[in-house]
Amino acid sequence: MSATELARLQFAATTGIHWLFVILTMGLVPLVAFMHTRAVCTRDPTTRALRERMTRFWGQLYVINYAVGIVTGLVMEFQFGLSWSGLSAFAGNVFGAPLALETLIAFFAESTFLGMWIFGWGRLRKGVHVTLIWLVALTAYASGYWIMIANGFMQHPVGYEVRDGVAYLTDFGALLTNSSALTALGHITLAALTTGGVLVAGVSAWHFARGTKEKELFRSSLRLGTWVAMVASFFVVVVGEMQRPVIERTQPMKHAVLEDSGVAELQRQLVERYGPGDYVPPQGWIHLSMTSMTVIGNTISSITLVAVFLLLKDRLVRWRPLAYLMTAMIPFAFLASVGGWVVREMGRQPWMVYGQLKVEDALSHVSRASLITSCTVFITVFVALAVTNWTLITRFAVRGPDATQLGATEPLAEDLPEGPSGGAGDTQPALAL
Repeated sequence: MSATELARLQFAATTGIHWLFVILTMGLVPLVAFMHTRAVCTRDPTTRALRERMTRFWGQLYVINYAVGIVTGLVMEFQFGLSWSGLSAFAGNVFGAPLALETLIAFFAESTFLGMWIFGWGRLRKGVHVTLIWLVALTAYASGYWIMIANGFMQHPVGYEVRDGVAYLTDFGALLTNSSALTALGHITLAALTTGGVLVAGVSAWHFARGTKEKELFRSSLRLGTWVAMVASFFVVVVGEMQRPVIERTQPMKHAVLEDSGVAELQRQLVERYGPGDYVPPQGWIHLSMTSMTVIGNTISSITLVAVFLLLKDRLVRWRPLAYLMTAMIPFAFLASVGGWVVREMGRQPWMVYGQLKVEDALSHVSRASLITSCTVFITVFVALAVTNWTLITRFAVRGPDATQLGATEPLAEDLPEGPSGGAGDTQPALAL
């Protein structure tokens, strides 16, 4: 593999794995915030306690994903300087500000609000506490907005001028309202909600299929997850199709590949305009990713639509094959979102900044041996983090609400010492503490 291919593989792998954390964070936090709001607004003590346990259970899964995912995000910013110094030199004056704002929001504001929410159980007023989780959700999507603004400039550069081979920002408003960024943000938002809804519904259905004792908690979770997944998966397809006119206007070659029409003629025109080169992106990968994303999206939409009707009279949870089918959908939601990123990023090749900077010109002057080493190390670490994340999430999801430690004000029963001073089934010593 050439140095350029190694750098692209490293960035694609690390970005793809990091995206698995991001989409679950964006998809799960609004559901947790909604659960917490319902708990706070409930007057009946029994129902309020149930909804609070529900919030803590799903909130713990969210916190695990966020905590591990934030580590993968630390690497992303450095790669622009390590492997793609040409991009930083050319466009750093433009997309540096959105990246800086994204970093401030994600690593400072969002983390601060989340930390206060985690340690605020039983210590903060209920209104303040629930406001914190909504602020976490708001900052999560604000972070997504800024990263899409930076990415949107690479897809469709606007609001700039080039002086002495360097791009300078001239219209901040045009940058903030870039159609390539806004339509994609809408699509990503709905994809994230679909993923979060599918996870909540799938885990809840699994517990019902296994004969859970927490029927009311998981029944409420199953309804919420199924409804959110059904509505979001329908509109994610609609908003996805709304991107086609934007792509046709801003990236005609990507549109030609997607439509499988006019590729050769556009190649000839681009050679005349930009000089010799291959301006056709990898058609096989784009078609495979687009087909997979479309099939998975429509399948999830269809299954969740049927599931909404089966929620009546608990038919969904009584039929175990259907419950397991809901659980089996969980990984496919993530695969569809990764397919969307492949189409978006590979579709603009060979450009790093469309029409302005090619990938080969953006590459840093780094030896092939260094890239092999960094590529191997980064991918190994990222895969290990992803495995760790899903191992923890699966373990706590399977163990259920009784194993939830988020917001706990006393030791879990299984953590109590055995013997005369307190067994696993004796909670009195914990109360005495």
